[in-house]
Amino acid sequence: QVQLVESGGGLVQPGGSLRLSCVASGSIFSIYAMGWYRQAPGKQRELVAAITSGGKPNVADSVKDRFTISRDNAKNTVYLQMNSLKPEDTAVYYCNTDSHGGPLWSWGQGTQVTVSS
Repeated sequence: QVQLVESGGGLVQPGGSLRLSCVASGSIFSIYAMGWYRQAPGKQRELVAAITSGGKPNVADSVKDRFTISRDNAKNTVYLQMNSLKPEDTAVYYCNTDSHGGPLWSWGQGTQVTVSS
């Protein structure tokens, strides 16, 4: 079973930046499209950015022009660069596969992002 470990979250002021990382164990990471998801208190988990196995990114309209997703298959790692952060970006951020049937792997612990002055 693949294990996912997210890191890089924290407390940041509005307008600030953070870079999240997610490392996946195992050797099958490179064949999967990956996504960054977030869950705010009282809300459902949502997909905010995804990247194909070949590196083509796609981001949700709510974070377009602010968030950038990338991956390094040699390091089994997917990144989320978050700029111009807003209070509404506050959530726990998770990574997982971006698959037609839904995420394939068990969720990691996530990383908390809090945007507040």
